Amino acid sequence: MAIMKRKIVASADEDRNNQSKRAKLDITKKRHVAAVILARGGSNGIPLKNIKLLAGVPLIGWVIRAAIDSDVFDSLWVSTDHDEIERVAKKWGAQVHRRSAEVSKDTTSSLETIQEFCRMNPEVDIICNIQATSPCLHPHHLIQAVEMVTKQGYDSVFSVDRRHHFRWQEVTKGGGTDTKALNLNPAKRPHHQDWAGELCENGSFYIATKKLIDEGVLQGGKMAYFEMPAKYSIDIDIDIDWPVAEQRVLRFGYFGKDKPELVRLLLCNVLGCLTDRQISLSASGDERVSVNSRDLDGITMLQREGTEVILLTSSENPTLGRLTDKLSQKTGCVLMSLNEPKQVEVEKLMKEKKLEWKEVAYIGNDVTDVDCLNLAGLSAVPLDNSVVTLNAAKYQCQSAAGHGAVREFCEHILLLKKILDRFVNV
Repeated sequence: MAIMKRKIVASADEDRNNQSKRAKLDITKKRHVAAVILARGGSNGIPLKNIKLLAGVPLIGWVIRAAIDSDVFDSLWVSTDHDEIERVAKKWGAQVHRRSAEVSKDTTSSLETIQEFCRMNPEVDIICNIQATSPCLHPHHLIQAVEMVTKQGYDSVFSVDRRHHFRWQEVTKGGGTDTKALNLNPAKRPHHQDWAGELCENGSFYIATKKLIDEGVLQGGKMAYFEMPAKYSIDIDIDIDWPVAEQRVLRFGYFGKDKPELVRLLLCNVLGCLTDRQISLSASGDERVSVNSRDLDGITMLQREGTEVILLTSSENPTLGRLTDKLSQKTGCVLMSLNEPKQVEVEKLMKEKKLEWKEVAYIGNDVTDVDCLNLAGLSAVPLDNSVVTLNAAKYQCQSAAGHGAVREFCEHILLLKKILDRFVNV
C-alpha cells in the first residue's frame, strides 16, 4: 500500500514536471514572428504621409530600418493599397501585403487589416504591428518587447510612455456646469518630481499572438506593457507636427548601424538636374537655357561647409557649352565632361582625390547615371524621373530639375552633416 502511494505521488510529480516542460517548450519553441506596418494610401490628414520625407528619409523608412536592424523578425511587411507606397517599402527592404479594397476604407480598423494579413500568411504565429508614424523607434525597443512574448510567455505587449498630465472631467452640454478632477486632489497638487505620472499608449507598436488576433483582439490574454522614454515617443498626425518631428528625429532617431559618412564631393549633372532640359528659342533664333538661382545658392551653401562641387556635362550642344562655362565661372566649380561609362571616369577622379564612394554624393537623371547613383554614399534624382533611376537613388527630390532639386539635395547633405556632428559629440 505504501509502495503504491509513493508511485501515485511520483506519477503526479512527473505529470507536473512534464506539463511544466511542455509549457516551457511552447514559449521557447521557434515561432514565426512577423512585423506588419500598416500604410494605406488614402489616409486622412497629410496626403501620402507614410512616404513623405522626414529628415530626408520617407516616414515609413524610419521604422522599416529599425525593424530590420532589430533582427527579431522572420518577415517584415508593409500592408498597403498604393503603388508608390509599395515601391518605397520594397526599396527599404520590406515585403508587401497588397491589401484588398474591403480593408482599405476610412472605416476599416487596424485589426481587420491584420486579420486579412493573417489569413493570407498562415505560417505567422506572432504579429508586431508597428506604426509608420513613430520615427523615433529603435531596434532595442523592438528586441526587448518581442522577447516578452517569445521568451517570457506574454500573449500581448504594447508600447507606452509616462505622462504627467492632470486630467479633468469634461462638461458636456446639458450635463451640468461643474467639473471634477480625475487623477489629482486639487487641494494637494503634487510636484512633478513627486508624482510618478500615468502610463499611456504611445502607439509605437502592438504585439499579439495570432490566436488573439483570430479572436478579434490585439490586447488580451496575458498582457504586458513596454515603457518607452518620452523622448522616443512621437506620433505624426497633422502637418504642423512635421518640423517638430524632424527636430526630434535629428536628436533621438535611429540612423542605422553605421554612422553617416561626411560628404566631401558632390557630382552634379548640369543637363536634367541644374536645367529642366528645355531649350527656348528667341525671336532672332538664339537658343537659351535657364537655371534656378536657388540651385546655385545650394551649391554655394555646400562650398561654404567645405564640400567640393563638380559640374558634370557630356553634351556637345554649343548653347549648353556656353552655359556650363558661365556656371563654372559663377560658382567656382570645376567642369568635368564625362563619356560613357560614367562610373569608370568618376572612379579615376576619386582615385586622384583619394576618395571612396561613401564620401561622394551624386545627383543624376539618366539611365547612364544608374551605376554612379547605386555606388555613391548619397545619391539623388529630381522629381518625375524614370523608375530605373528612382530605384537607384537613395534620395528622391520633391522638386523638379531646374526648379530647386539641386538646392533640395544640398540641404539634405547639410542635414546629414548635422546628424554626423551629433554622432561625433555623443
